[in-house]
Amino acid sequence: MPYDKFNVLKSSVVPLSRENVDTDQIIPARFLKATEREGFGDNLFRDWRYDVEGNPKPDFVLNDPTYSGKILVAGKNFGSGSSREHAVWAIYDYGFRCVVSSFFADIFKNNCLNIGVLPVTVSPEFLDKIFAAVEADPKTELEVDLDKQSITLLSTGESESFDINTYKKENMKNGFDDIDYLLNIKGEIEEFVSKG
Repeated sequence: MPYDKFNVLKSSVVPLSRENVDTDQIIPARFLKATEREGFGDNLFRDWRYDVEGNPKPDFVLNDPTYSGKILVAGKNFGSGSSREHAVWAIYDYGFRCVVSSFFADIFKNNCLNIGVLPVTVSPEFLDKIFAAVEADPKTELEVDLDKQSITLLSTGESESFDINTYKKENMKNGFDDIDYLLNIKGEIEEFVSKG
């Protein structure tokens, strides 16, 4: 399923400073019944966002109008636990295009790259600087440049580079998942097969 192309993203951020956030906290298991990617954003961080009666908890960051943006900045070890790709579907469906952390679980990171959410790993020191900047000014913006593989804290100009697999990078830039990539080179595949 194609997703929006990712090139340069300049956005304010939503800070979630909790560490060791697992996929069951991102999207609780009881919401995994659907097979389509749409609609999961409503239940992103469901048990942190809402009380048992479904009322928004005012102290949770997604319910705080002070913060908005397409970048989620999270504490260390984000996306641990089960391998459910629904967690990334929920993040994407909510409107986030990038998650920044000092460490991601490997399966979660790969799911992000397959679904159109860019996982950006930064040093713990840079992550602390982002959290401090956003606390001082909630309108603080980051610029994530996929081509340059750089993330910049615009208020100070401080920047770090991040790693990404070349194949996944090109897919993100084109809005392709693995199947879209194969469909895009269908002609080349058919030509190769015809020569066999």
